Amino acid sequence: MPKDCKIILVFDLDDTLYDEKTYVLSGFRAVAAHLKRKYRLNSDKTYNFMLKDLKANGRGKIFNNILSKYSLENKKRIRELLSVYRKHKPKMKLFGDSERILNRFKNLPLYVVTDGNVNVQSNKCRALKLEKYVDKIFITYRYGIENAKPSTHCFKKILKLENSNPENLVYIADNPKKDFVNLNSEGYKTIRIMRGMFKDFKAAKGYDAKHRIKSLDEITTRFINSLITK
Repeated sequence: MPKDCKIILVFDLDDTLYDEKTYVLSGFRAVAAHLKRKYRLNSDKTYNFMLKDLKANGRGKIFNNILSKYSLENKKRIRELLSVYRKHKPKMKLFGDSERILNRFKNLPLYVVTDGNVNVQSNKCRALKLEKYVDKIFITYRYGIENAKPSTHCFKKILKLENSNPENLVYIADNPKKDFVNLNSEGYKTIRIMRGMFKDFKAAKGYDAKHRIKSLDEITTRFINSLITK
């Protein structure tokens, strides 16, 4: 594919380029180690408690619940554990098909657009060494939460950098609740990777991507060209 090709590839981060669960488990390990150092709690027991709580109740109150179990719960300690979780240096890696697609299209403009806490998402990107693959990483919260997806604010920034138009930008992501709806209506190309927590989620009308794939290996030069020429 020629280097001056007009196509721009943009990727979501969590559950698109890597398994987000690996970050969560890495964070739980960091919190368990902190609880051992500061409060002399058994790290295996606290880690396993957080795992079971995650499976049973989701992520909303895990740190409240682990502190409550040991009669340690207060707002200061909850913030303390949240800080440990957010600031830890995660150990994780790209999906195999993620590394392959980033190498396969290295001559194209490549970007990441991701929602979330700026420090958390930055730590993830560093751990994954994404800076060696992509031109720029846009963490939407850096521009204000009102510019998080489904806002197209960061995508417009990419178009300005590339002097291009929405029909030339392809966004690959996993969450049909927010990733595609506004991009669809503004003429961007959208692809949903069917993995992660939204793998089986049925999207509302207008919210799903225009195309679905099970693996990033399905995105070939021919596939991309077929999107742009439609």
